[in-house]
Amino acid sequence: MQNRLALIFILATVMIDSIGIGVIFPIMPALMREVTGADLASASLWGGVLATSFAAMQFLCGPIVGNLSDRFGRRPVMLIALVTMAVDYLIMALAQSVWLLLAGRLMAGAAAATYATANAYMADISTARERAKNFGLIGAAFGLGFIAGPLIGGIAAEWGTRAPFWTAAVIALANAGFGFFALPESLPPERRRRSFGLARANPFAAFRAIGDLPGLGRSLWILFLYTLAFQSYPAIWAFFGTERFGWDAWWNGISLALFGGCMVVVQGFLVGPAIRIWGEKRTTGYGMALETVTFAFYGFVSSGFWALAFTPVASVAGIAGPALSGHMSNATPDDQQGELQGVIASVQAVAMGLAPMVMTAIFWFFTHDGAPLYLPGAPFLLSAMLMVAGILLLVAPDTDRAPA
Repeated sequence: MQNRLALIFILATVMIDSIGIGVIFPIMPALMREVTGADLASASLWGGVLATSFAAMQFLCGPIVGNLSDRFGRRPVMLIALVTMAVDYLIMALAQSVWLLLAGRLMAGAAAATYATANAYMADISTARERAKNFGLIGAAFGLGFIAGPLIGGIAAEWGTRAPFWTAAVIALANAGFGFFALPESLPPERRRRSFGLARANPFAAFRAIGDLPGLGRSLWILFLYTLAFQSYPAIWAFFGTERFGWDAWWNGISLALFGGCMVVVQGFLVGPAIRIWGEKRTTGYGMALETVTFAFYGFVSSGFWALAFTPVASVAGIAGPALSGHMSNATPDDQQGELQGVIASVQAVAMGLAPMVMTAIFWFFTHDGAPLYLPGAPFLLSAMLMVAGILLLVAPDTDRAPA
């Protein structure tokens, strides 16, 4: 019974993380114009600054948090992170300037440990054969949050741009209370790291420690390219939908919720069978190939109807992420699972930091008054090229005898 409650808590925590991210997407254009007084194209640049600041702090703090969870356990790290995220939502709800929003994002990035630590927790309680499938369950929980978050954001926007943040704060605090009573520790003392040192926990030392494990150096580069490409969705989608199709916050929320619903089905029910049939490497490759087609499609689509109709196809590409995560986790010792997830969080943070600045700048270049070529989907075309680079790296001949 206790293990079942723990699993519910882990999946709920990931879902709440996703809700907290998702509530921002539909209202971001209106929120940034409200606090900056700028037009849509310029407001998108400020949106990129906020996302990049969050990612920068996540990059710096991810390995520290991961190593702390290897040394002291997953439970305290997750509970502290949830409370901190709730405080961030309150700041977002009250902030009247872009600088206060920036301060909140910096704090949230420093405490963004719940997703990475949830993956480490799942690795602790899973066998090697179960890990990719269970990472798929985490992906499904993220997808459920991706449904609820944009819907909450779109609906609550009717009562103002700050209402979604109050809701997210209450949910995060409630889940922290639930976890305090229901979450057991998954990493027993005998499997923990013997010591914690900042020299090992800094991002570059942690990258070296994980990258030296067989097969993981290349996998980290593939993860980086995959994440960089995928971040075009959160960085641009609401601005893209508003500019290309004339969508408001409601329709932006509906489109993101549809994507989240499809991702739940894919990651909850298709990841396990795909890996049994193709294995982790080929599943990763097939997912990335389909993602390339998806980005190319969104680069040129001009109909909101067809953008929505293509969503189920786009979501199937989501089989790549859990397959890659499963491979990396199986190549990592038990007392480095938290460190691995911290490194993964840092790699993703670098990509998340670069992507908003790059993608919003490209969006601005191709949509501002006097643009040499009007092409709102240009960021997605760049993502397609990045995904091709990741595929080439995946299929290149092995030089370090990575595990199959």
